[in-house]
Amino acid sequence: QVRVVQSGGGLVQPGGSLRLSCATSGNIFKVNVANWYRQAPGKQRELVGLISSIGMTSITDPMKGRFTISRDKATNTTYLQMNSLLPEDTAVYYCNAIGQELGTLASFNVWGQGTQVTVSS
Repeated sequence: QVRVVQSGGGLVQPGGSLRLSCATSGNIFKVNVANWYRQAPGKQRELVGLISSIGMTSITDPMKGRFTISRDKATNTTYLQMNSLLPEDTAVYYCNAIGQELGTLASFNVWGQGTQVTVSS
């Protein structure tokens, strides 16, 4: 079984920074892609960005230049670094890991529990 546990988040003033972590654990052969999503109150969930198994990253335009995604491959931990935060970045942020299990190579697609980020003065 594969699990994703998120940490980080909280309250920050506009212009501040936060880092979210996403630790994937369990019977993992490979994490093919780790996605970060967010969902603001009353809005649909939107993709923030992703990092592939070879370390390529992509950030959605509104967050480009302010957010970066990185990873520690040895621990299957992905990080979302958020700088120059704006009130409109307030949302619940979710991590999603897609990959293959060890042994069977069965696919997995698991979500973290979500973490609240609030940007307010």
